[in-house]
Amino acid sequence: MQTDTPDRILRINTVLDRTGLSRSTMYRKMQNGTFPKNLQISTRCAGWRESAIDAWLRNPMFYHVED
Repeated sequence: MQTDTPDRILRINTVLDRTGLSRSTMYRKMQNGTFPKNLQISTRCAGWRESAIDAWLRNPMFYHVED
């Protein structure tokens, strides 16, 4: 299903609220490749694509980042 709305960038607090993960668990999963990688927005600001977080939420046990 294709949508016309652009993919939103979510900040860390929103990602933590949606996933229920702690900050340290989320970053550990990112290192293991089992959680979406963040995007550098600016020097001190990072975010995650909403579509990537939604994909992780649909199947968190079998999610794996593809390079």
